[in-house]
Amino acid sequence: MASRLCPSTPVRQRRPRQETPSHLDFIRGLPCAVCGNPHQTEAAHVRMTELRYGKFQAGIGAKPADQWTLPLCNKHHRIQHEIGCEETFWRDAKIDPFVLALSLWAANQDQERAEL
Repeated sequence: MASRLCPSTPVRQRRPRQETPSHLDFIRGLPCAVCGNPHQTEAAHVRMTELRYGKFQAGIGAKPADQWTLPLCNKHHRIQHEIGCEETFWRDAKIDPFVLALSLWAANQDQERAEL
């Protein structure tokens, strides 16, 4: 028997994750987006979904594309994962992670432009 899908339910085939090592290196060279710490910066992937920006769920256990990364120090990266609700983390930090991630992606490795 063939399975039936609601016509309004979009079916998305899983695509391989976009990996961009040069962008991750660029992100790691920036200060923490939360506290400004320029040391031990890590590339933190934004995992939550926001369809307005074309950010889809990556899937359970899968990292999003590297364009959805932000610079966080070790402390804030750990908190981002431990807080339980990523949306709360970004709201408390007063950061729109989608706008910032897309801005850094658009800065295209221009350190001076990214730190404005």
